[in-house]
Amino acid sequence: MSDALQIQPSALHSTAKGLATQPLVHTQDGVLAAHPEESVLETLERHGHCVEFQCRSGYCGACRTPLLSGQVHYPHVPLAFVSQGECLPCCCHPVGTIRLDIQKRGG
Repeated sequence: MSDALQIQPSALHSTAKGLATQPLVHTQDGVLAAHPEESVLETLERHGHCVEFQCRSGYCGACRTPLLSGQVHYPHVPLAFVSQGECLPCCCHPVGTIRLDIQKRGG
C-alpha cells in the first residue's frame, strides 16, 4: 500500500487550504500529492501509474507527457526536446499544481 496522499477531486476544495504549499499533480485518475524533491515520475509511480521511461534524466524523451496546465521545474536542463505544453516527468518537479494528460494503465 502506498504511503502517498491521494485526494479525490470532490474533496479537494475542503483540503486545499492545508495543502497550499504542497505540489499537486492532477491526472485523469485524481489528484496526487508530490513529496518534496521528488520528480513527477516518482510521484506518478508512487501512486500506481506506469509511465514509459528509459533514462530518468531527460536524455531520451521516452516519458514525454502533455502538460495541460501549471509549470514544472527542471533542476538540470534536459537533453531531450520538450515542446510547449509538454514535460518530461522523469526529471521535472511540479511548481505548485500541475495537470497532466495521463491515466493509470491496467497491468
